[in-house]
Amino acid sequence: MPTIAVPRDLLFEALGRTYTDEEFEELCFDYGLELDEITSEKAMISKEQGAEKAEGASDVVIYKVEVPANRYDLLCLEGLVRALLVFLQKIDHPRYVATPPADGNMERLVIMPATAQVRPFAVGAVLRDITFTPENYKSFIDLQDKLHHNIGRRRALVSMGTHDLDTIQGPFRYDAEPPEKIKFRPLNQTKEYTAVEQMELYSKDSHLRHYLPIIRDKPVYPILYDRNNVVLSMPPIINGDHTKITLETKNVFIDITGTDLNKVQTSLDILVSTFSQYCSKPFQIESVEVTRPDGSKMITPTLEYRHEQLPVDLVNSRIGINENADALAKLLTRMCLNSEVVEGNKQLRVEVPPTRADVIHACDVIEDVAVAYGFNNLVERIPHTNTIGDQLPINKLTDLLRQEMASAGFTEVLTFALCSSEDISDKLRKDMSTTKAVTISNPKTLDFQVARTCLLPGVLKTISNNRKMPLPIKAFEISDIVVQTKERDVGAQNHRHFCAVHYNKSPGFEVIHGLLDRTMQLLEVPFSKEDGYHLQAVEDATYFPGRCADVCFKGQSIGRIGVLHPEVVTKFELTNPCAALEITIEPFL
Repeated sequence: MPTIAVPRDLLFEALGRTYTDEEFEELCFDYGLELDEITSEKAMISKEQGAEKAEGASDVVIYKVEVPANRYDLLCLEGLVRALLVFLQKIDHPRYVATPPADGNMERLVIMPATAQVRPFAVGAVLRDITFTPENYKSFIDLQDKLHHNIGRRRALVSMGTHDLDTIQGPFRYDAEPPEKIKFRPLNQTKEYTAVEQMELYSKDSHLRHYLPIIRDKPVYPILYDRNNVVLSMPPIINGDHTKITLETKNVFIDITGTDLNKVQTSLDILVSTFSQYCSKPFQIESVEVTRPDGSKMITPTLEYRHEQLPVDLVNSRIGINENADALAKLLTRMCLNSEVVEGNKQLRVEVPPTRADVIHACDVIEDVAVAYGFNNLVERIPHTNTIGDQLPINKLTDLLRQEMASAGFTEVLTFALCSSEDISDKLRKDMSTTKAVTISNPKTLDFQVARTCLLPGVLKTISNNRKMPLPIKAFEISDIVVQTKERDVGAQNHRHFCAVHYNKSPGFEVIHGLLDRTMQLLEVPFSKEDGYHLQAVEDATYFPGRCADVCFKGQSIGRIGVLHPEVVTKFELTNPCAALEITIEPFL
């Protein structure tokens, strides 16, 4: 879960009182948070960057507070303080309003069709007549970073830019152009660079280099211009230096672009609602008109309030309490969910503000009631119904087989459920299109591109990494594989497989065959074509020609046994022949 670092003195000043460390830790617990660490700016820098970098840093006490990953409204000092003050009933939860400018000249943001190739969505807002201090300016930047990493998935889904509105003129144009045609002076640079040059410039930057792959291979890069073709930003990489905000900035234009419209709008709502308290008219945000490529228009931010209705009995029964409707409504109001009692004290009408994007279902509202009520105040009770836990049959069979395989002289291995596409295709001399593999859309490394469709590659890689051990090496694994299927609503299905490999100067096919026979003996499956198991010769590119067979159970193939093809052995960096067995054990349940 994300952790925010807030200066203790600023926090206590905003809360209106001083707490001991223990008292504040208790307050955090009461609100469902955790005081993770008490440190200082100097200690934080020393820990992350070394003692030399920490020279000159302050000794101000820093509280590091761990917040739930879905509570985007708590990712900065302002949001945390506001939530705690409402929880302590010291203030009412503010109402956020998006309004047009007083003169009627609303800023406009036009999205061009070319952006569909890279980042199709964009929204905007204006914080008018805002007052920055060094403390809230830093918090403003920190919140953007937290949103980038959290809801924005390291800027892949959402990226935001903030600009000094007094240095630019609308309407603004969000376009996408070939990188060689984009040229501007990036933030904190002294000269102009093309987008291509910036990719080279920031490839060694410890902060920005992580975001370059998001657009580097795209035919066009997103770019945001004002009326005079001044560049505001090239999302998701860098803002232009011309529009950078400072402590003197009074009017801030915010643009947020991304690939997920819901997350883009949520990020905008969080950012403007949190820092609109520093505007001359607190909690009032100036709207921006966004024109989509199809000509339709929308006004952002939406700052939409919605309502949920829950039965009082449902709330009480789910938590195990017996509170009246008024008490439950008061508890929810303390959690920034203004509530009222309707339908003769039988229902709660809950207003969900734009800052609470985490509230999706009724259970989310009920959870907030439990938090406000206090988990320590819940009475422990014996359940009214008896339930008996038991091991799943497939897991029970797996555990029994593991013990017997180990007794047979084989060593168990446990390999990754993800592997490279090469492991299950080229290395096994198979075509990737025939594997029915579930592919990861955004793999972090080449080693984890797909979910494994068989256990054999993982066992062979394990033997390869231990090939200096005395021969023979006999290894087995019993784990799940994953394949695509139209029979499941999720499009994929797990199967429990058993794989064993014998690695020696000779293949040892008789050893693997004996292990299969021993396995069937333990499962009480006779050697029979009708109601038992038998072997049937088959050709498989993974195995040596003429040395491969299907393992059939009641006439259906459940796996393969044979001597591996020399090319397969070589591709896994092995030098001796291997015999292998892989079957599914689910038919034996």
